Amino acid sequence: MPKKKTVPPLVAILMGSDSDLPVMSETAHMLKEFGIPFELVISSAHRTPARTAEFARAAAGRGIKVIVAGAGGAFHLAGVIAAETTLPVIAVPLAIPPLNGFDSLLAAVQMPCGVPVGTMAVGKAGAVNAGIFCAQILATSDESLRRKLEKHKKKMAQSVIEKSERAKKEFPS
Repeated sequence: MPKKKTVPPLVAILMGSDSDLPVMSETAHMLKEFGIPFELVISSAHRTPARTAEFARAAAGRGIKVIVAGAGGAFHLAGVIAAETTLPVIAVPLAIPPLNGFDSLLAAVQMPCGVPVGTMAVGKAGAVNAGIFCAQILATSDESLRRKLEKHKKKMAQSVIEKSERAKKEFPS
């Protein structure tokens, strides 16, 4: 049986710990929906700093176009990645105790001048939006992907209309 051809990833999804996977898997689900090849990597800015920096430096050379970094607390992962690459870095602040993501959000939006990181919402919504934002970035040079995004938006709009109709039936005036 012929070997299945592997497509190199265009997006890297990084997280500092496997405990971040339940949220960051939402980014993976969105990328799968759009047919965008990706890789998941666990690498900590604090526990594996050399590995993290090397990953960021080598990513573009391996064909990665966008990096999504999910982390909580002080949110160093996205900043370390952004400092080591010229690729777009998208931050997903994670809701962890004791401040439930508020600390992560504040840290993510306080990158110093010259080290930009695009920041999504905290938690699952941010992880979903990160996947969509990756698709939008890649669609600037991919017409097929742009059409998939248009279909996605139409599907979301149709879903809202259907929910409105159900609500009207359940609660007639």
